[in-house]
Amino acid sequence: MFKKILIANRGEIALRVQRACREMGIQAVVVYSEADREAKYVKLADEAVCIGPAPSAQSYLSMPAIISAAEVTDAEAIHPGYGFLSENADFAERVEKSGFVFIGPTPESIRLMGDKVSAKQAMQRAGVPTVPGSDGALPDDPAEIKRIARAMGYPVIIKAAGGGGGRGMRVVHTEAALLHAVQTTKSEAASAFNNPEVYMEKFLQNPRHIEIQVLADQYRNAVYLFERDCSMQRRHQKVIEEAPAPGIPRRLIDRIGDRCAAACKKMGYRGAGTFEFLYENGEFYFIEMNTRVQVEHPVTEMITGIDIVRTQILVAAGEKLPFTQRQLQLRGHAIECRLNAEDPYKFTPSPGRITAWHAPGGPGVRVDSHIYSGYCVPPNYDSMIGKIIAHGDTREQALARMRGALAEVVIEGIKTNVPLHRELMVDANFEAGGTNIHYLESWLAQRERG
Repeated sequence: MFKKILIANRGEIALRVQRACREMGIQAVVVYSEADREAKYVKLADEAVCIGPAPSAQSYLSMPAIISAAEVTDAEAIHPGYGFLSENADFAERVEKSGFVFIGPTPESIRLMGDKVSAKQAMQRAGVPTVPGSDGALPDDPAEIKRIARAMGYPVIIKAAGGGGGRGMRVVHTEAALLHAVQTTKSEAASAFNNPEVYMEKFLQNPRHIEIQVLADQYRNAVYLFERDCSMQRRHQKVIEEAPAPGIPRRLIDRIGDRCAAACKKMGYRGAGTFEFLYENGEFYFIEMNTRVQVEHPVTEMITGIDIVRTQILVAAGEKLPFTQRQLQLRGHAIECRLNAEDPYKFTPSPGRITAWHAPGGPGVRVDSHIYSGYCVPPNYDSMIGKIIAHGDTREQALARMRGALAEVVIEGIKTNVPLHRELMVDANFEAGGTNIHYLESWLAQRERG
């Protein structure tokens, strides 16, 4: 087992990985930018190294700075968390070439799944259902592009092959708008992802966003840790997640889960990963795979009793998965609300000093957050400052516990989205379960109209 791990991230995930290290008797090294000097995980770390100024390009995205920090502290492995360099195949390669272990998949797996076209093709070979779409990247011939769209039927969605995080996609409802949309998406993809390739898919009208969490080791053992429903989204960014997904028959989940685990074995996948699907009319359609730990991993941990971060570390150290598919059992229901430092309805960021912070508690309530009273939320990064997770024997109990937790939360000095979560937890449609990916945006629009 490793003696020392460097955590190449910030915020709540840096603290989460640090806690897993402490429990396993591993020393944790954190890196931080000048803006994060006062962060809780920096104060709690065994060692902390400043890797640059506030802009992430000069700190958390600086590969030489992170690898130098690992060298000077004699770390043996690097955990990338999520975001930043976590799905950068070049970083994983540089980490391993520098003599460290990358706590994640191989650079080849990251590269394969990072390109949406090659990922889709790999899933088709593995028997995982995909959204009807173009075979690979769209050609340059305008007539052929129109033919592909007609064969599929409108509306269609144009997506950047190297895109992610809800960026680089455009819905097209008519043939008149098609070629312009393709060209615009290509230009955006070239500048944002350094890859101008785009592809086309059938645009599903009212799908749900369902994820299958997988864990795999280097000995081609792989399991799926059931599913999460992440349909409560705004602008493709998740707001609330839950596990398991309400109202989807278990036999359908088991069938798609088995295929995901089989795909991991087929491609020699290692570590934690998430297969993301659109689900509509009883059918699953693969959209992408995230080759890292997810923000919403706690809901899966709560319903399985499996520590996903600990398992990532064990597998990276060359150990076999400590459990089989048959040993995994569903335990109740869990819901997660993301806490963001932002206006709850306008969504404008609200950085600044937190003057008061009271975390909720009680049975089944978990809080993953790096904030504290007096902490200053920097303006330089994503607005997420934590997550509240509520677990219960049933979905109803999990909802009741989440309502209680949100009623207890106190965050003063900055605006947060807690009021939004309080409203959503008593929304009749959300309470019923099974809302689609467009529901939250239409709910917000309706609320604005009064």
